[in-house]
Amino acid sequence: MPGLVAIVLAAGAGVRLRPVSSYLPKPLCPVGGVALVDLALDRAAPVTEEIAVNLHDRAEQIATHIRSRPDGPSIHLSVEAPEALGTAGALGALRGWIGGRDVLVHNADVWTPADLRAFVAGWDRTRIRVLITAAFGPSVGLVATLLPWSLVAPLEPLPSGLYETTLRAAWSTGQIEAIVLDEPFVDCGTPADYLEANLGAADRAGGTIVHPGAVVTGAVERSVVGAGAVVQGSVVDSVLWDGAVVGPAERLERVIRVGPADRDVRLHER
Repeated sequence: MPGLVAIVLAAGAGVRLRPVSSYLPKPLCPVGGVALVDLALDRAAPVTEEIAVNLHDRAEQIATHIRSRPDGPSIHLSVEAPEALGTAGALGALRGWIGGRDVLVHNADVWTPADLRAFVAGWDRTRIRVLITAAFGPSVGLVATLLPWSLVAPLEPLPSGLYETTLRAAWSTGQIEAIVLDEPFVDCGTPADYLEANLGAADRAGGTIVHPGAVVTGAVERSVVGAGAVVQGSVVDSVLWDGAVVGPAERLERVIRVGPADRDVRLHER
């Protein structure tokens, strides 16, 4: 859409996702074998060619990853220091880059197969449009937000949230058009959520995702197996990051294996 830019929010420290996010920044944690930030960028790309990403926690590591993408050189990076600025402050810091254009805001820590082109189509560019998972409110799953420039222009580069600065008041005066998502959605906030996102991606792919570079001589069921991983035992409802190894006598169920076995994140069976 002409006159529209996208901002992918990727500055959070992923505290609730620990210990998973202790090994990789949250935006780089893979879902279905693809880093969360790449999934978000790929959802935004069909909507606009102008994309920015805000960064704070382990900013250089994420920036290096983004620059390695084929479209990396065209993505604008906004590093927030010494502190993260929140969802509203991030836009305030980018006002110069936004330059009078309307904005699509999308988080880099969610998994959904949603097509944002359908969300953007037909927007009147006057009211706020939100893509949500349930009734609007402070704790609703917010998939994406469309903001006219007139509401972005007053935002300051200070720690603040969009709900508090803009969305709450706009909702009370009928200035928000809410669309409820009809696709799966997972906010990867905790290890359990992160596992469910991967299992959702596996289900969408037919039950299992195994990277072509993985070596599987054992059994894999409803799981995601990364590049260079080796499975000799049994893996069920689990995630193996690149290079992880499952020995012949091992059975993993609801486990996130990020590397050596002593780093396993084990979730209770349901």
